[in-house]
Amino acid sequence: MIQEPSIIFLLVTLVFLLVLSGFFSGSETGMMAANKIKLKNLSKKSKKSAKRALDLLKKPDQLLSAILVGNNFANILASAIVTIIMLNYFGGNVLLGSIILTIVILIFSEITPKTMAAIKPESFATRSSFLLKILVYLFKPLIFFTNFISRHILAIFNLNAKDASNNDNLNTEELKTLLEESGELIPKQYRKMLSSVLGMEELVVEDIMIPASEVLGIDIDKNYDEAKKIIQSTEYTRLPVFKESIDSMIGILHLKDSHSFLELIEQEENIESSLQETYFVSQSTALMKQLREFLSNDKSIALVVDEYGEIQGLISIEDIFKEIVGKFGAAKEDLEKEFVVLKDKSLITDGNAKIRDLNNFVGWDIHDDSSKTINGIITEFLDQIPQAKLCLEIDGYRFEIIEIDNNFISKIKIKKKKN
Repeated sequence: MIQEPSIIFLLVTLVFLLVLSGFFSGSETGMMAANKIKLKNLSKKSKKSAKRALDLLKKPDQLLSAILVGNNFANILASAIVTIIMLNYFGGNVLLGSIILTIVILIFSEITPKTMAAIKPESFATRSSFLLKILVYLFKPLIFFTNFISRHILAIFNLNAKDASNNDNLNTEELKTLLEESGELIPKQYRKMLSSVLGMEELVVEDIMIPASEVLGIDIDKNYDEAKKIIQSTEYTRLPVFKESIDSMIGILHLKDSHSFLELIEQEENIESSLQETYFVSQSTALMKQLREFLSNDKSIALVVDEYGEIQGLISIEDIFKEIVGKFGAAKEDLEKEFVVLKDKSLITDGNAKIRDLNNFVGWDIHDDSSKTINGIITEFLDQIPQAKLCLEIDGYRFEIIEIDNNFISKIKIKKKKN
C-alpha cells in the first residue's frame, strides 16, 4: 500500500511551486519590459547574463512559450497539491482551498514579482536568463508544437511573432516624444540638439539657405580694400566670388587662399587660379541628404538654384551644423535682434526674415509651405510688389508694412489676431 505524503512535504512542495510561479511571472515582465539598449551596454561590459537575455529576446515566441509552460505547470501542480491537502486534512473543502490558493498566487506569484520586475526589469532579465535558457532548451519539443499551432492561429489575424523583435524601431515622431518624456535623464542642451537633428528630417535646403539678396561675397568689381574687409570680417571659411551680382559667379574662395587672392586683385591679374569650382544644389534637396552630399563630395559651400536653374541663395555646411546646435546661445541672441517684440505682443522685423525662424521664436504658426520669407508670403498674397503704409491680414496675422527699400520690405510690424 502506497503511503500518503505527509502534510509537511506537501506544504514545502507547494511553497516551492509558488516561488517557481513567481519566478516565471517576474521573468516574463522583466524580459518584456527590459530596455534592449541598456542590455546591450551591459553586454559590452562583458556581462554574460545580459548577452544571454538579448539572445533570448531575439526569439520572443520561444521565450514566452517556455515561461508560460513553466508557469502553468507550477500553478496546475500547486492546485493539485492543495486539492490533496484539502481532501486529506480539511474535510474535503476543495472550494475553500481553491479560493485561498487563488489569493496566494495573485499576491505572491503574480502581483509582487511582476511589480518588482517592472521596477528593475534589466536586473530581473539578466538574473533569470540562465535558468530560462535551460528551460527553453528542455521544453523545445513542447515549444515547437505549441508555436506551430500558435503561428497558424496568428496567421488568421495576419500577425507574425517575428514582428515582435522589430518593435524597438521608432519613427521620428516617436523619438521626439521619447525626448520630451526623458526629463532630466538627458541634459536640456542635448535634448535641444537632438530635437534639432530629428527636425531636420522635414527640412529642405530652401528652408535654411541664405537668400541671394543677403549673400555675403566678394565682388571683383570692387576695390582691394573692400575685398580685404569682407575676408577679415566673415565667419565662414569660404566665400563666393562674383562679378557685379551673384548671378555672375566666378568661383569659391577658401580663406586659406585669401593672401594669394588679394595679391592677384592688387596686381589686377587673373584670380581664377586661386578659386575653387562653384558647386550647385537644388533648393528642394532634403537637408540631411545635402549634408551627406557635402561630406561625400568634400564640399563645404554651394549655390542654391531653383527648377529653372536661377540662383536663389547659398548654403554651407556651417549653416547645417548651426541648424543642429545653434538653436540656443548666440543664435538666440541673433533672433532677439532680428525680431523685436513689442509690449502689445506684436513684433518688428524685415521682409527677409524667415517665417520658420519667426514661428520658432514666438511660437506662431504662419504657413511657409510655398513662401519661406515675410517678403515672399506678402508678395505672393498681393501678387505684386508690396507698397509701404499697407496693412493686410494673412492666416489670422496682421501685417503692417512700415518701410520699403528697393522693392523689398525693410521694416514690417506683425501681430497675431485674437481668436
